[in-house]
Amino acid sequence: MISRIDLRGDALPEGPALRALLPRADFDVSAALEKVRPICEDVHHRGDAALIDFAEKFDGVRLASVRVPAAAITEALRELDPEVRAALEESIRRSRMVHRAQRRTTHTTQVVPGGSVTEKWVPVQRVGLYVPGGRSVYPSSVVMNVVPAQEAGVPSLAVASPAQKEFGGLPHPTILAACALLGVDEVYAAGGATAVAMFAYGTESCPPADMVTGPGNIWVAAAKRYFTGKIGIDAEAGPTEIAILADETADPVHVAADLISQAEHDPLAAAVLVTDSEALAEAVERELKPQVEASKHVTERITPALAGRQSAIVLTDGLEEGLRVVDAYGAEHLEIQTADAAAVADRVRNAGAVFVGPWSPVSLGDYAAGSNHVLPTGGCACHSSGLSVQSFLRGIHIVDYSRDALADVARTVVTLAEAEDLPAHGAAIKARFDWKVPDSK
Repeated sequence: MISRIDLRGDALPEGPALRALLPRADFDVSAALEKVRPICEDVHHRGDAALIDFAEKFDGVRLASVRVPAAAITEALRELDPEVRAALEESIRRSRMVHRAQRRTTHTTQVVPGGSVTEKWVPVQRVGLYVPGGRSVYPSSVVMNVVPAQEAGVPSLAVASPAQKEFGGLPHPTILAACALLGVDEVYAAGGATAVAMFAYGTESCPPADMVTGPGNIWVAAAKRYFTGKIGIDAEAGPTEIAILADETADPVHVAADLISQAEHDPLAAAVLVTDSEALAEAVERELKPQVEASKHVTERITPALAGRQSAIVLTDGLEEGLRVVDAYGAEHLEIQTADAAAVADRVRNAGAVFVGPWSPVSLGDYAAGSNHVLPTGGCACHSSGLSVQSFLRGIHIVDYSRDALADVARTVVTLAEAEDLPAHGAAIKARFDWKVPDSK
Protein backbone atom coordinates (compact mmCIF):
# COMPACT_ATOMS: atom_id res chain seq x y z
CA MET A 1 0.00 0.00 0.00
CA ILE A 2 2.92 2.34 0.73
CA SER A 3 6.52 1.94 -0.40
CA ARG A 4 9.71 2.07 1.64
CA ILE A 5 12.88 4.06 1.12
CA ASP A 6 15.78 2.72 3.19
CA LEU A 7 18.43 5.36 3.88
CA ARG A 8 20.18 3.39 6.61
CA GLY A 9 23.79 2.32 6.51
CA ASP A 10 25.39 4.97 4.34
CA ALA A 11 26.11 8.61 5.11
CA LEU A 12 23.30 10.85 3.89
CA PRO A 13 24.21 13.11 0.97
CA GLU A 14 23.88 16.87 1.19
CA GLY A 15 21.38 19.33 -0.28
CA PRO A 16 19.88 18.51 -3.68
CA ALA A 17 21.33 14.99 -3.64
CA LEU A 18 19.37 14.18 -0.49
CA ARG A 19 16.20 15.83 -1.78
CA ALA A 20 16.45 13.72 -4.94
CA LEU A 21 16.14 10.55 -2.84
CA LEU A 22 12.88 11.62 -1.24
CA PRO A 23 9.35 11.02 -2.54
CA ARG A 24 7.61 13.84 -4.40
CA ALA A 25 4.56 14.07 -6.66
CA ASP A 26 4.85 14.95 -10.35
CA PHE A 27 3.45 18.47 -10.58
CA ASP A 28 4.50 20.18 -13.81
CA VAL A 29 3.31 23.75 -13.55
CA SER A 30 5.31 24.74 -16.64
CA ALA A 31 3.33 22.35 -18.84
CA ALA A 32 0.04 23.56 -17.37
CA LEU A 33 1.09 27.16 -17.99
CA GLU A 34 0.69 26.82 -21.75
CA LYS A 35 -2.82 25.44 -21.31
CA VAL A 36 -4.01 28.23 -19.03
CA ARG A 37 -2.52 31.02 -21.16
CA PRO A 38 -5.39 31.11 -23.72
CA ILE A 39 -7.95 30.82 -20.92
CA CYS A 40 -6.49 33.81 -19.10
CA GLU A 41 -6.30 35.89 -22.26
CA ASP A 42 -9.90 35.05 -23.17
CA VAL A 43 -10.98 36.40 -19.78
CA HIS A 44 -8.86 39.46 -20.47
CA HIS A 45 -10.58 40.19 -23.77
CA ARG A 46 -14.16 39.05 -23.10
CA GLY A 47 -14.55 39.53 -19.36
CA ASP A 48 -17.70 38.16 -17.78
CA ALA A 49 -18.81 36.52 -21.03
CA ALA A 50 -15.68 34.36 -21.00
CA LEU A 51 -16.22 33.48 -17.33
CA ILE A 52 -19.77 32.38 -18.07
CA ASP A 53 -18.66 30.27 -21.04
CA PHE A 54 -15.89 28.61 -19.02
CA ALA A 55 -18.27 27.85 -16.15
CA GLU A 56 -20.50 26.06 -18.64
CA LYS A 57 -17.54 24.18 -20.12
CA PHE A 58 -15.78 23.19 -16.89
CA ASP A 59 -18.58 23.17 -14.30
CA GLY A 60 -21.53 22.18 -16.46
CA VAL A 61 -23.74 25.12 -15.59
CA ARG A 62 -24.74 28.30 -17.45
CA LEU A 63 -24.50 31.30 -15.13
CA ALA A 64 -26.90 34.19 -15.19
CA SER A 65 -24.31 36.29 -13.37
CA VAL A 66 -20.75 35.73 -12.19
CA ARG A 67 -21.23 37.73 -9.00
CA VAL A 68 -23.22 35.95 -6.33
CA PRO A 69 -26.33 37.88 -5.27
CA ALA A 70 -26.22 39.20 -1.71
CA ALA A 71 -29.52 37.44 -0.99
CA ALA A 72 -27.93 34.06 -1.79
CA ILE A 73 -25.14 34.70 0.73
CA THR A 74 -27.63 35.68 3.41
CA GLU A 75 -29.81 32.66 2.64
CA ALA A 76 -26.84 30.30 2.85
CA LEU A 77 -26.07 31.47 6.37
CA ARG A 78 -29.71 31.19 7.40
CA GLU A 79 -29.84 27.60 6.15
CA LEU A 80 -26.48 26.57 7.62
CA ASP A 81 -26.53 23.65 10.04
CA PRO A 82 -26.25 25.17 13.57
CA GLU A 83 -23.46 22.77 14.54
CA VAL A 84 -21.43 23.66 11.45
CA ARG A 85 -22.05 27.35 12.15
CA ALA A 86 -20.80 26.99 15.73
CA ALA A 87 -17.71 25.14 14.51
CA LEU A 88 -16.93 27.81 11.93
CA GLU A 89 -17.42 30.58 14.50
CA GLU A 90 -14.97 28.87 16.85
CA SER A 91 -12.48 28.42 14.02
CA ILE A 92 -12.80 32.11 13.17
CA ARG A 93 -12.37 33.14 16.82
CA ARG A 94 -9.17 31.16 17.25
CA SER A 95 -7.80 32.26 13.91
CA ARG A 96 -8.37 35.91 14.78
CA MET A 97 -6.51 35.50 18.06
CA VAL A 98 -3.42 34.16 16.31
CA HIS A 99 -3.45 36.45 13.30
CA ARG A 100 -4.21 39.63 15.24
CA ALA A 101 -1.01 39.09 17.22
CA GLN A 102 0.99 39.00 13.95
CA ARG A 103 0.21 42.58 12.97
CA ARG A 104 3.40 44.61 12.71
CA THR A 105 3.49 48.16 13.98
CA THR A 106 5.22 51.26 12.67
CA HIS A 107 8.76 51.57 14.02
CA THR A 108 11.15 54.54 13.86
CA THR A 109 14.92 54.20 14.18
CA GLN A 110 16.77 57.37 15.13
CA VAL A 111 19.96 56.79 13.12
CA VAL A 112 21.60 60.08 14.12
CA PRO A 113 20.32 63.30 15.65
CA GLY A 114 18.05 64.77 12.98
CA GLY A 115 18.11 61.62 10.86
CA SER A 116 15.54 58.82 11.12
CA VAL A 117 14.17 55.91 9.15
CA THR A 118 10.61 54.81 9.84
CA GLU A 119 9.19 51.55 8.60
CA LYS A 120 5.43 51.63 8.27
CA TRP A 121 3.28 48.70 7.20
CA VAL A 122 0.56 49.34 4.66
CA PRO A 123 -2.03 46.73 3.62
CA VAL A 124 -2.59 45.79 0.01
CA GLN A 125 -5.56 47.76 -1.34
CA ARG A 126 -7.56 44.90 -2.87
CA VAL A 127 -7.17 41.13 -2.64
CA GLY A 128 -8.84 38.28 -4.49
CA LEU A 129 -9.16 35.21 -2.29
CA TYR A 130 -9.58 31.85 -3.98
CA VAL A 131 -11.39 28.94 -2.35
CA PRO A 132 -11.26 25.56 -4.13
CA GLY A 133 -14.44 23.64 -4.82
CA GLY A 134 -13.55 20.48 -6.70
CA ARG A 135 -13.37 17.18 -4.84
CA SER A 136 -14.30 18.70 -1.47
CA VAL A 137 -15.91 21.74 0.11
CA TYR A 138 -13.50 24.06 1.93
CA PRO A 139 -15.22 26.65 4.15
CA SER A 140 -12.09 26.41 6.30
CA SER A 141 -10.14 27.93 3.41
CA VAL A 142 -12.50 30.91 3.49
CA VAL A 143 -11.50 31.42 7.11
CA MET A 144 -7.79 30.93 6.46
CA ASN A 145 -7.75 33.45 3.60
CA VAL A 146 -10.13 36.10 4.88
CA VAL A 147 -9.07 36.39 8.53
CA PRO A 148 -5.41 37.36 7.96
CA ALA A 149 -6.41 39.76 5.19
CA GLN A 150 -8.95 41.41 7.48
CA GLU A 151 -6.49 41.57 10.38
CA ALA A 152 -3.95 43.17 8.05
CA GLY A 153 -6.52 45.87 7.30
CA VAL A 154 -7.07 45.11 3.61
CA PRO A 155 -9.94 47.48 2.67
CA SER A 156 -11.31 45.50 -0.30
CA LEU A 157 -11.78 41.71 -0.25
CA ALA A 158 -13.42 39.44 -2.80
CA VAL A 159 -13.82 35.66 -2.73
CA ALA A 160 -14.07 33.36 -5.74
CA SER A 161 -15.08 29.71 -5.70
CA PRO A 162 -16.21 27.42 -8.53
CA ALA A 163 -19.81 27.34 -9.68
CA GLN A 164 -21.66 24.22 -8.55
CA LYS A 165 -24.26 22.71 -10.88
CA GLU A 166 -26.02 21.15 -7.91
CA PHE A 167 -26.66 24.61 -6.47
CA GLY A 168 -27.77 26.38 -9.61
CA GLY A 169 -24.38 27.83 -10.50
CA LEU A 170 -23.62 29.27 -7.08
CA PRO A 171 -20.57 28.24 -5.07
CA HIS A 172 -21.30 25.65 -2.40
CA PRO A 173 -23.68 27.12 0.21
CA THR A 174 -21.28 26.34 3.07
CA ILE A 175 -18.67 28.48 1.32
CA LEU A 176 -21.22 31.29 1.03
CA ALA A 177 -22.23 30.90 4.66
CA ALA A 178 -18.60 31.16 5.77
CA CYS A 179 -18.30 34.38 3.76
CA ALA A 180 -21.40 35.73 5.49
CA LEU A 181 -19.99 34.91 8.93
CA LEU A 182 -16.86 36.87 8.04
CA GLY A 183 -18.77 39.83 6.62
CA VAL A 184 -17.64 39.24 3.03
CA ASP A 185 -20.40 40.14 0.58
CA GLU A 186 -18.38 40.24 -2.66
CA VAL A 187 -18.30 36.65 -3.92
CA TYR A 188 -17.92 35.29 -7.45
CA ALA A 189 -18.78 31.93 -9.01
CA ALA A 190 -15.48 31.41 -10.79
CA GLY A 191 -13.01 28.57 -10.55
CA GLY A 192 -9.45 27.62 -11.41
CA ALA A 193 -7.44 29.74 -13.82
CA THR A 194 -10.53 31.76 -14.78
CA ALA A 195 -10.86 33.06 -11.22
CA VAL A 196 -7.21 34.11 -11.09
CA ALA A 197 -7.54 35.84 -14.47
CA MET A 198 -10.71 37.60 -13.30
CA PHE A 199 -8.86 39.06 -10.31
CA ALA A 200 -5.74 39.89 -12.33
CA TYR A 201 -7.43 41.69 -15.22
CA GLY A 202 -10.78 42.67 -13.78
CA THR A 203 -14.07 42.26 -15.63
CA GLU A 204 -17.33 44.17 -15.92
CA SER A 205 -18.52 42.83 -12.58
CA CYS A 206 -15.20 42.40 -10.73
CA PRO A 207 -12.62 45.18 -10.29
CA PRO A 208 -9.01 44.03 -10.63
CA ALA A 209 -7.11 43.01 -7.51
CA ASP A 210 -3.55 43.75 -6.44
CA MET A 211 -3.01 40.26 -5.08
CA VAL A 212 -4.47 36.74 -5.29
CA THR A 213 -4.14 34.17 -2.52
CA GLY A 214 -5.52 30.75 -1.71
CA PRO A 215 -4.88 27.09 -2.48
CA GLY A 216 -5.98 25.31 -5.63
CA ASN A 217 -5.13 22.71 -8.24
CA ILE A 218 -2.40 22.79 -10.87
CA TRP A 219 -4.43 25.16 -13.05
CA VAL A 220 -4.63 27.69 -10.23
CA ALA A 221 -0.89 27.34 -9.65
CA ALA A 222 -0.18 27.80 -13.36
CA ALA A 223 -2.38 30.89 -13.56
CA LYS A 224 -0.61 32.39 -10.54
CA ARG A 225 2.72 31.83 -12.29
CA TYR A 226 1.32 33.41 -15.46
CA PHE A 227 0.40 36.58 -13.61
CA THR A 228 3.47 36.84 -11.40
CA GLY A 229 4.76 40.38 -11.81
CA LYS A 230 1.33 41.76 -12.70
CA ILE A 231 -0.25 40.86 -9.37
CA GLY A 232 1.04 39.59 -6.06
CA ILE A 233 0.53 35.94 -5.16
CA ASP A 234 0.98 33.95 -2.00
CA ALA A 235 2.44 30.77 -3.54
CA GLU A 236 2.03 28.23 -6.32
CA ALA A 237 0.37 25.65 -4.11
CA GLY A 238 0.76 22.02 -5.12
CA PRO A 239 -0.77 18.81 -3.74
CA THR A 240 -1.00 18.64 0.03
CA GLU A 241 1.75 16.93 2.04
CA ILE A 242 2.21 15.43 5.47
CA ALA A 243 5.53 14.24 6.82
CA ILE A 244 5.78 12.57 10.21
CA LEU A 245 9.07 12.27 12.07
CA ALA A 246 8.56 9.47 14.57
CA ASP A 247 10.51 7.12 16.82
CA GLU A 248 9.63 3.95 18.73
CA THR A 249 7.51 5.95 21.21
CA ALA A 250 4.95 6.91 18.54
CA ASP A 251 1.55 5.22 18.43
CA PRO A 252 1.17 3.48 15.05
CA VAL A 253 -2.60 3.99 15.19
CA HIS A 254 -2.09 7.76 15.36
CA VAL A 255 0.59 7.75 12.68
CA ALA A 256 -1.50 5.73 10.24
CA ALA A 257 -4.59 7.87 10.85
CA ASP A 258 -2.63 11.05 10.22
CA LEU A 259 -1.11 9.76 6.99
CA ILE A 260 -4.58 8.82 5.75
CA SER A 261 -6.01 12.19 6.79
CA GLN A 262 -3.97 13.99 4.15
CA ALA A 263 -4.14 11.19 1.58
CA GLU A 264 -7.91 11.66 1.38
CA HIS A 265 -7.46 15.10 -0.19
CA ASP A 266 -6.20 14.05 -3.58
CA PRO A 267 -4.61 11.11 -5.42
CA LEU A 268 -1.44 13.24 -5.63
CA ALA A 269 -1.40 14.00 -1.90
CA ALA A 270 1.86 13.02 -0.20
CA ALA A 271 2.05 10.98 3.00
CA VAL A 272 5.59 10.42 4.29
CA LEU A 273 6.75 8.74 7.49
CA VAL A 274 10.38 9.23 8.51
CA THR A 275 11.51 6.93 11.31
CA ASP A 276 14.51 5.13 12.74
CA SER A 277 12.28 2.35 14.09
CA GLU A 278 11.65 -0.57 11.77
CA ALA A 279 9.18 -1.92 14.33
CA LEU A 280 7.14 1.28 14.05
CA ALA A 281 7.32 1.15 10.25
CA GLU A 282 5.96 -2.39 10.24
CA ALA A 283 3.24 -1.53 12.76
CA VAL A 284 2.12 1.45 10.69
CA GLU A 285 2.01 -0.67 7.54
CA ARG A 286 -0.22 -3.18 9.34
CA GLU A 287 -2.42 -0.43 10.71
CA LEU A 288 -2.95 1.33 7.38
CA LYS A 289 -4.95 -1.48 5.79
CA PRO A 290 -7.91 -1.61 8.23
CA GLN A 291 -8.01 2.16 8.62
CA VAL A 292 -8.03 2.72 4.86
CA GLU A 293 -10.79 0.13 4.42
CA ALA A 294 -12.87 1.98 7.01
CA SER A 295 -12.41 5.33 5.24
CA LYS A 296 -14.65 7.01 2.67
CA HIS A 297 -12.58 8.11 -0.32
CA VAL A 298 -10.62 4.89 -0.69
CA THR A 299 -10.47 4.07 -4.40
CA GLU A 300 -10.36 7.51 -5.96
CA ARG A 301 -8.05 9.28 -3.48
CA ILE A 302 -6.54 7.49 -0.49
CA THR A 303 -5.21 4.32 -2.12
CA PRO A 304 -3.58 6.04 -5.12
CA ALA A 305 -2.14 8.71 -2.83
CA LEU A 306 -0.53 6.20 -0.47
CA ALA A 307 0.66 3.99 -3.32
CA GLY A 308 1.98 6.87 -5.41
CA ARG A 309 5.62 7.84 -5.81
CA GLN A 310 4.99 10.86 -3.58
CA SER A 311 4.35 8.72 -0.47
CA ALA A 312 6.72 6.43 1.41
CA ILE A 313 8.07 5.22 4.72
CA VAL A 314 11.65 6.48 4.95
CA LEU A 315 13.95 4.54 7.29
CA THR A 316 16.96 6.32 8.81
CA ASP A 317 19.75 5.30 11.17
CA GLY A 318 18.65 7.66 13.92
CA LEU A 319 16.81 10.80 14.93
CA GLU A 320 19.61 13.09 13.74
CA GLU A 321 19.41 11.59 10.27
CA GLY A 322 15.62 11.84 10.42
CA LEU A 323 15.86 15.55 11.15
CA ARG A 324 18.13 16.01 8.15
CA VAL A 325 15.63 14.16 5.97
CA VAL A 326 12.60 16.22 7.02
CA ASP A 327 14.57 19.45 6.65
CA ALA A 328 15.57 18.40 3.13
CA TYR A 329 11.97 17.47 2.36
CA GLY A 330 10.51 20.78 3.63
CA ALA A 331 7.00 19.47 4.25
CA GLU A 332 3.85 21.54 4.14
CA HIS A 333 2.77 19.84 7.38
CA LEU A 334 5.34 18.18 9.67
CA GLU A 335 4.33 16.18 12.71
CA ILE A 336 6.87 15.35 15.41
CA GLN A 337 5.91 12.17 17.24
CA THR A 338 9.04 11.39 19.21
CA ALA A 339 10.26 11.40 22.78
CA ASP A 340 10.70 15.05 23.88
CA ALA A 341 8.83 16.18 20.78
CA ALA A 342 8.95 19.88 21.67
CA ALA A 343 12.75 19.90 21.79
CA VAL A 344 12.93 18.04 18.48
CA ALA A 345 10.41 20.41 16.88
CA ASP A 346 12.51 23.37 17.98
CA ARG A 347 15.37 22.07 15.84
CA VAL A 348 13.31 21.87 12.63
CA ARG A 349 14.32 24.49 10.07
CA ASN A 350 12.13 23.72 7.07
CA ALA A 351 8.38 23.17 7.33
CA GLY A 352 5.21 25.08 6.56
CA ALA A 353 3.84 24.24 10.00
CA VAL A 354 5.11 21.93 12.75
CA PHE A 355 2.74 19.87 14.90
CA VAL A 356 4.22 18.82 18.23
CA GLY A 357 3.44 15.51 19.90
CA PRO A 358 0.54 13.07 19.69
CA TRP A 359 -2.16 15.61 20.56
CA SER A 360 -1.38 18.16 17.83
CA PRO A 361 -2.40 16.39 14.60
CA VAL A 362 -2.50 18.16 11.24
CA SER A 363 -6.30 17.96 11.26
CA LEU A 364 -6.29 20.33 14.24
CA GLY A 365 -4.31 22.86 12.22
CA ASP A 366 -6.59 22.42 9.23
CA TYR A 367 -9.54 23.69 11.20
CA ALA A 368 -9.21 24.99 14.72
CA ALA A 369 -5.68 25.36 16.11
CA GLY A 370 -5.70 29.05 15.20
CA SER A 371 -2.79 28.60 12.79
CA ASN A 372 -3.14 29.05 9.04
CA HIS A 373 -3.49 26.04 6.76
CA VAL A 374 -2.49 27.83 3.52
CA LEU A 375 1.12 26.62 3.54
CA PRO A 376 4.05 26.14 1.13
CA THR A 377 4.19 22.79 -0.70
CA GLY A 378 6.62 20.98 -2.98
CA GLY A 379 9.64 21.75 -0.80
CA CYS A 380 8.99 25.50 -0.91
CA ALA A 381 8.99 25.56 2.90
CA CYS A 382 12.79 25.69 2.55
CA HIS A 383 12.43 29.32 1.45
CA SER A 384 8.80 30.43 1.88
CA SER A 385 6.23 30.90 4.62
CA GLY A 386 2.56 30.13 4.93
CA LEU A 387 -0.20 32.69 4.59
CA SER A 388 -0.25 35.23 7.41
CA VAL A 389 -1.04 38.86 8.14
CA GLN A 390 2.40 39.73 6.75
CA SER A 391 1.37 38.32 3.37
CA PHE A 392 -1.01 41.25 2.94
CA LEU A 393 1.29 44.01 4.23
CA ARG A 394 3.96 46.06 2.49
CA GLY A 395 6.78 47.66 4.40
CA ILE A 396 7.55 51.25 3.36
CA HIS A 397 10.65 53.07 4.60
CA ILE A 398 10.24 56.77 5.33
CA VAL A 399 13.57 58.62 5.37
CA ASP A 400 13.61 61.94 7.22
CA TYR A 401 16.97 63.78 7.53
CA SER A 402 17.63 67.39 8.54
CA ARG A 403 20.20 69.62 6.78
CA ASP A 404 22.76 69.00 9.51
CA ALA A 405 22.20 65.25 9.47
CA LEU A 406 22.67 65.14 5.68
CA ALA A 407 25.74 67.34 5.88
CA ASP A 408 27.27 65.00 8.43
CA VAL A 409 27.05 62.00 6.04
CA ALA A 410 27.38 63.85 2.73
CA ARG A 411 31.04 62.91 2.20
CA THR A 412 30.18 59.22 2.71
CA VAL A 413 27.41 59.35 0.10
CA VAL A 414 29.54 61.18 -2.46
CA THR A 415 32.47 58.81 -1.93
CA LEU A 416 30.31 55.73 -2.49
CA ALA A 417 28.59 57.29 -5.51
CA GLU A 418 31.94 58.01 -7.14
CA ALA A 419 33.18 54.51 -6.28
CA GLU A 420 30.23 53.14 -8.24
CA ASP A 421 30.88 55.57 -11.13
CA LEU A 422 27.57 57.30 -10.59
CA PRO A 423 28.68 60.93 -10.26
CA ALA A 424 25.18 62.35 -10.65
CA HIS A 425 24.25 60.63 -7.39
CA GLY A 426 27.01 62.55 -5.70
CA ALA A 427 26.05 65.73 -7.54
CA ALA A 428 22.56 65.51 -5.99
CA ILE A 429 24.24 65.81 -2.60
CA LYS A 430 26.69 68.55 -3.63
CA ALA A 431 23.87 70.64 -5.08
CA ARG A 432 22.50 71.12 -1.58
CA PHE A 433 25.74 72.56 -0.26
CA ASP A 434 28.58 74.76 -1.50
CA TRP A 435 30.50 72.03 -3.31
CA LYS A 436 31.47 72.49 -6.95
CA VAL A 437 29.93 69.90 -9.26
CA PRO A 438 32.52 68.74 -11.84
CA ASP A 439 31.66 69.40 -15.50
CA SER A 440 30.61 66.36 -17.52
CA LYS A 441 33.17 65.09 -19.99
